[in-house]
Amino acid sequence: MTLFLLLGLVGVFVIIMLRKAIVLMQGNNNKLVRMLQHTKWYQQHWFGGGFLFIVNVVLFTGVGLVLHLITQLSIPFIHLLIMIGAVITSIVLWVSMNRGWQGSKKNRLKMGFLGSSFYMVLALYIVYKLITLEPSFPGDDTFMAFIGLLFGLIVAIVAFITCMIFTGLSYQNKSQ
Repeated sequence: MTLFLLLGLVGVFVIIMLRKAIVLMQGNNNKLVRMLQHTKWYQQHWFGGGFLFIVNVVLFTGVGLVLHLITQLSIPFIHLLIMIGAVITSIVLWVSMNRGWQGSKKNRLKMGFLGSSFYMVLALYIVYKLITLEPSFPGDDTFMAFIGLLFGLIVAIVAFITCMIFTGLSYQNKSQ
């Protein structure tokens, strides 16, 4: 499992390094991009950030629900494919929201931080769970719970950074 986590971190790092090319691959002809560009409320950083926050909550909840439902299946490694699909979907949506933003760089940063804050709140909740981790019964070993929470913390922080980079700090080509 640690190998998969490390491979995922390396993959996300590569995606972040190639973000300019990824953002430019998705042109302004995308239906979602055009809709966001012409939506007046989205161009205000508070509403745009709130929308991004809600999108992140829906993505996280949806993936969590699907992962919970597939625990009933005995197909090995299908959860990894679902998580890879969730990362790709998240990045595509974040790039679309980046391309749809028409405001200033300062307000883009505010919008990105507000929308990404869901993952920071999630990371803070995981830190709280780590601090208050107690055995369920006398003699219970909490090591595996600690490892699971640590992996969750790493994923939440990486998701925050990636969302922030793609929505708040990302390359915007003004010529398109």
